[in-house]
Amino acid sequence: MTESPAEESKPPIPEIQEDEKSANVMVYTQSAIHWGMLIVKQAVRISTWLRTNLAPEVLTIYNVHSLLTNIPGAKPIPSRVLYLFTSEVLAFHMIPPQVDPPDFDPTEPNRYMDPVSILVGTFRIDGHIRLSLISNVEKYLDRTREEFTSIYDARISNIANPSAGVMKVPYLIVRQNAVVYTKRP
Repeated sequence: MTESPAEESKPPIPEIQEDEKSANVMVYTQSAIHWGMLIVKQAVRISTWLRTNLAPEVLTIYNVHSLLTNIPGAKPIPSRVLYLFTSEVLAFHMIPPQVDPPDFDPTEPNRYMDPVSILVGTFRIDGHIRLSLISNVEKYLDRTREEFTSIYDARISNIANPSAGVMKVPYLIVRQNAVVYTKRP
């Protein structure tokens, strides 16, 4: 199947305007991962974007690759543009080496990083949840009603495909009520 002349003449991504920036991101859904480029306003902090009122209903990702994680041996599928409903996002992060600065003050008293493992589809994320000293993961998950939970200093691996290796990211968000949490020692 060939593209129409109109499609062939379209650039793969729109021109980035003066008040915009781009970043490479990885998005996890129930049966796939997608990685490509987002374009957002300069003022947007990409790592926490989906936790804010500025989050769109639909993510538009350019020069994207999609990999079905529920099919052994699947190969990435390239696309110029992917439109993904934000409600389908289970986890989201910038692709290293791109990072945002920390979204917290590391000198803030009475806080600690609690080690957890999180299952997102076929992926295991070993990281930390930042909690109050008077809280724990069980209390946090029982009482917090946020859509996305922040995970810090994460190591991401694919349980179904260990040969894919481990990706280390300083920060990601996971959909709080759609993933499985386990406590690590």
